[in-house]
Amino acid sequence: MTFVFRNQTVEPFLGYDGVTYSGYDDISVVPEDVDRYIWFYQVPVNADSVQLAQEIDSYCDKLDIVLAAANKHKPFIIFSLVNLFPLRLSGDETALDEAIGAFNRHAQQLSRQHTQVKWVDFSEFTLRYDADALINWKYYLMSQTLLNPKLVHKFQEWWQRIERELSLNRKKCLVLDLDNTLWGGVLGEDGIDGIQLGGEYPGRAFSYWQRSLLELSRNGLILAICSKNNEADVLEAWEKNPAMVLKREHFSAIRINWRDKATNMRELADELNIGLDSMVFVDDSPSERELVKQLLPEVEVPDFPLKPYELMPFFKSLVEKYFRIYTITNEDRSKAEQYRANAQRNAEQARFVDLESYLYSLDIQLDIKPADEHNLPRIAQMTQKTNQFNLTTRRYAEADVQQRLDAGWRIYCVSASDRFGDNGITGTIFLEPLDDTTVNIDTLLLSCRILGKGIEEAFVKTVFNLLRLDGYRKITADYIPTAKNGQTADFYDRMGMTSVGTGDDGTRHYEMALNDVFEIKNYYNIRVL
Repeated sequence: MTFVFRNQTVEPFLGYDGVTYSGYDDISVVPEDVDRYIWFYQVPVNADSVQLAQEIDSYCDKLDIVLAAANKHKPFIIFSLVNLFPLRLSGDETALDEAIGAFNRHAQQLSRQHTQVKWVDFSEFTLRYDADALINWKYYLMSQTLLNPKLVHKFQEWWQRIERELSLNRKKCLVLDLDNTLWGGVLGEDGIDGIQLGGEYPGRAFSYWQRSLLELSRNGLILAICSKNNEADVLEAWEKNPAMVLKREHFSAIRINWRDKATNMRELADELNIGLDSMVFVDDSPSERELVKQLLPEVEVPDFPLKPYELMPFFKSLVEKYFRIYTITNEDRSKAEQYRANAQRNAEQARFVDLESYLYSLDIQLDIKPADEHNLPRIAQMTQKTNQFNLTTRRYAEADVQQRLDAGWRIYCVSASDRFGDNGITGTIFLEPLDDTTVNIDTLLLSCRILGKGIEEAFVKTVFNLLRLDGYRKITADYIPTAKNGQTADFYDRMGMTSVGTGDDGTRHYEMALNDVFEIKNYYNIRVL
């Protein structure tokens, strides 16, 4: 259930099912038993700008009152104020603009101070339309619906995307073609110095495009290559063309050959250990795009622009549709490097005849730490995004995690590093105390990029040993099957837990006595912080 504070009619935009609304400009009721709150005030219509500015000033106080009374463990979303009907009776009127700016700055500050508060820039939607299109005066005067109801469908499309951003859910990997995609021209025909990159148009457009893609990579997006080309030519171009922004080291995986691109895309997904539904494929060739669409329907395949001058608007559309999230964590920023390091680990493993020798060579460091204000955003993000090694696939916002901590739950996260690099926080476990001696595993998940080295077992065994030291003598847990977490179906069996029943929905129930200390292989260097 969502509760909306508003000062005008907004039901057509935010919906009716599962949504309850305050009265107009009414903050007398602040329910606690809701799933989230939305503050959706907008600037009223009033020709007296001084009086209107005073009213806007009062919104800060009202917002503070509501936030203080609201359930601290539930998300609270604040829409920025936008003046849909800007009216100046004189050119030097500034009071209203200053009041709107002050409210928006206050709301942004609240979002920095409180983990459950999120600020949404409503002007991102309204700036898409001319002023005359934003208001239908007939509807406003009849129903106090200031925003034009004809924009409902477009608003809901935008709002659905914003909600995905707030849930920290985005695509993980952008797979790029090369010729006429990353640069202009065909490398095999035009040569290293003949491709269009840098200098005047159209080369300048491709340089802007590459620099923008590099910034995406720095903010956690995995870049990969899928191109029909001679690999030696491409490697030489990356090394010798001075205008090249994106080099070999910026791509976590590459497939440069003459095979069909659907096969190469499957191999890229396997190498990166991500789902095909986490990938976006960009290629200038309509036939190549259609092949991937037909054979790999899980992959997103946007249309590529016909002209180089359309590349930057195309980049903006990619970010908005697939890659933007509300908060970027430190783990996000280092993700591309982590996937490149994984490729090095895989190459290194081929040198060893047995797994244990390989694991000893890695010098694996595991840091296990309770949840706190610093790692809580990353923990919440993992619950939203992790699908494969996730025993229950329960999704939690930051406020949900904080609520469970306040209720006495134990929540741990694990960071993993080795001689190839630091993977950052890659796993978490949520433990709900049922009584003084029994604890239930509500959530257990690990990032797929660290699987295959036994880290999941070392993490869980360490946590079990900690629980035993603290007096717990019994653990219960569930495995809830999904379409993606089949690899975890026997995990609790492997941990020595006993199956005590299966529900009608396929959920398996487990329990285990904590009698003995769990032994952990000594090729893991484990610190409990």
